[in-house]
Amino acid sequence: MDTLTVTGLLKQVARKFPSRRAISVSGKFDLTHARLHELVERAASRLLAAGVKPGDVVALTFPNSVEFIIMFLAVIRVGATAAPLNTAYTLDEFEFYLSDSESKLLLTSKEGNEPAQSAAAKLNIPHAKATLADAESEVTLSLTQFESSPDSLPELLNNPSDVALFLHTSGTTSRPKGVPLTQHNLYSSVQNIKSVYKLSESDATVIVLPLFHVHGLLAGLLSSLGAGASVVLPAAGRFSASTFWSDMNKYNATWYTAVPTIHQIILDRHLSSPEPNYPKLRFIRSCSASLAPSILARLEEAFAAPVLEAYAMTEATHLMASNPLPEEGPHKAGSVGKPVGQEMAILDENGVKQGVNANGEVCIRGPNVTKGYKNNLEANKSAFLFGWFHTGDLGFFDSDGYLHLVGRIKELINRGGEKISPIEVDAVLLSLPDIAQAVAFGVPDDKYGEEINCAVIPREGSNLDEAEVSRFCKKNLAFFKVPKKVFITDSLPRTATGKIQRRIVAEHFLAQISTAKVSKLGA
Repeated sequence: MDTLTVTGLLKQVARKFPSRRAISVSGKFDLTHARLHELVERAASRLLAAGVKPGDVVALTFPNSVEFIIMFLAVIRVGATAAPLNTAYTLDEFEFYLSDSESKLLLTSKEGNEPAQSAAAKLNIPHAKATLADAESEVTLSLTQFESSPDSLPELLNNPSDVALFLHTSGTTSRPKGVPLTQHNLYSSVQNIKSVYKLSESDATVIVLPLFHVHGLLAGLLSSLGAGASVVLPAAGRFSASTFWSDMNKYNATWYTAVPTIHQIILDRHLSSPEPNYPKLRFIRSCSASLAPSILARLEEAFAAPVLEAYAMTEATHLMASNPLPEEGPHKAGSVGKPVGQEMAILDENGVKQGVNANGEVCIRGPNVTKGYKNNLEANKSAFLFGWFHTGDLGFFDSDGYLHLVGRIKELINRGGEKISPIEVDAVLLSLPDIAQAVAFGVPDDKYGEEINCAVIPREGSNLDEAEVSRFCKKNLAFFKVPKKVFITDSLPRTATGKIQRRIVAEHFLAQISTAKVSKLGA
């Protein structure tokens, strides 16, 4: 039954490429695929000895460390469910996620995590610290002193239907929804990612995204390991612009995947202090938010590699569509490419498939898609209509079969009946060279129902003002799409994974206006 599981795939890789590098902790040590497999089996034995049973949920909150990778794989190896959590959560957030996932154990790094441990103690959930001193050591677990042997594992088979991963959606409209993903979901997604990017044992990447998030976990880590390729973990345990290129060069990286925010940081650093040399990359991948065509062009020019924009979500175990590698076809700026490994359709509100260039909701079905949200009948009812999973995204297919996203259904701005895509406005704003980052959003308006505003971060050293942004928009956008108010700012509110949610940005800047009005009245 090990076939069609990620665990089975990684076992095959360890047999096929035993001495190839799997993980490098930058500047410290390397692990081969065979050694990684050995460490995972031993850690899995320790979890069994500590009382973890198949079906149990184990929460993990770690920086991007080798201990996280080993313990994540060990949890799913024993047939339990791994629930990775952001290390930056507050006590209340940890309490919600630990409780909602019904976690039976909390795993952390040897440094621990005070809010997570307090939340676990409050919920009577045991806590263990995992430590790997070096490549020759075993992972130690502070929870148990039981001596265990990997011999207790062989009879424990992993099934494609085992729930291996439990994540929460970002919660754009309500409280976060729990998404259970099976071994088969993970396996299918890894195969999809490997095939579209032709990942092989010759590839290497530096992990820049948090591994508690589906983008870093699936596209960066598991797909690399599943291809016999290698990953590099930055010494800091997270993305660092100052060490990124030296790690990429040192470990012969062939590609990397990131969110637009990180691409922007990498680009800004390149413009202000370029590296003496850059590695020859096969491709750069962008996902998790819309990448403005102007940023895509700048990245390609700076690093001499094709930038492939992709489309993904947690419920699809990450990847849904991607622009192809150059040898497989053109990559189109402003498009998220073609469906990968699943069926995709554009449906209207009655479930009718739409033709070329016709807008509708992007819907998917395939072996990578979750069977449904945990304990949420209401959400499942609306998400799985007409035999398809409904993404909540609006888009259309062009005549070449490439998907173009227009926006979230709930984020489209309805200005007096005119539907405005904030993504389109973002792209225009970002084509102004003095703008480093930009986000357009809707705000309530007495006359039109909704009006469009935007917030922009100027490029370092520029003297950008609201009037210049407005003039530029008037020149490049239809009059009804021009933001009524421009906020010049030095930062934008983001989610834990670096995503920008327009609703949160809108609330943030509307609150500023209210505060300004109150203080004026007070004066």
